Amino acid sequence: MSGVAYVNGDFVPLSEAKVSVLDRGFLFGDGIYEVAAVLGGRLIDNEAHLARLERSLKEAALATPVPFAEIPKLQRELIARNALAEGLVYLQVTRGAAPRDFAFPKDAAPTLVMFVQEKNLLCSPAAEAGVAVKTVPDLRWARRDIKSVSLLAQVFAKQEAAAGGCQEAWMTDPAGMVTEGASSSAFIVTKADKIVTRPNSREILPGCTRKAVAALAERCSLEVEERAFSVAEALAAEEAFITSATAFVLPVVSIDGVKIGAGVPGERTRRLREIYIEFALATAE
Repeated sequence: MSGVAYVNGDFVPLSEAKVSVLDRGFLFGDGIYEVAAVLGGRLIDNEAHLARLERSLKEAALATPVPFAEIPKLQRELIARNALAEGLVYLQVTRGAAPRDFAFPKDAAPTLVMFVQEKNLLCSPAAEAGVAVKTVPDLRWARRDIKSVSLLAQVFAKQEAAAGGCQEAWMTDPAGMVTEGASSSAFIVTKADKIVTRPNSREILPGCTRKAVAALAERCSLEVEERAFSVAEALAAEEAFITSATAFVLPVVSIDGVKIGAGVPGERTRRLREIYIEFALATAE
């Protein structure tokens, strides 16, 4: 492993980056994370990601080992040290290392780690071909609005999708309604040309890219309707797509083996990807 990571105040070679075996993120999944995209060496929509990070930390009663305002400076320093042009910055805060006990430790110092990863964001093959989705039961806990590092249910969902030859899983509640993707927000475009996505609540993560795409769509006079939709409605949709920080907007061309629309990336999805990339490039910092 090459590159530079940030661990509790130090920039170190990624191969040497370490945290304690007693870290509560490792033992309990007691931590919060964020991922921001990078284009041209600059962060995309980072204020939204930092706002969500701050909210998740507050909901989890977690502090950071550095002043919060220092985090974007550390992100940019990490990007520079890795000469990262295109990809992502991963950031994780845990409650720190302490003797194993479920209750919050009184004296543990929070752990802050960051690393970068190269990824082809602008010329993604998936944007041209589209992705296949598999639906799976949503097995997650009741506070899905907190961006927790406890991701075992999402790992199960992604593995089930991969085993079925799909690139993403859409999780569903007992009523057959789609909550969200295992690592993305879910959208459909109805035959009435309405863009539909589930409203924010404790049942889904408030996606930063989801929020930006919905706002951009409305600026382009596209109607966005926030409501739950079923798997059956998704199968009958004109188009479907996903959004995330490191996928931007990707067309969904099949769900559970059923073609969506013509089974190719749709016009609305292509346009939304274009305008999101325009937004990203114009506002990167």
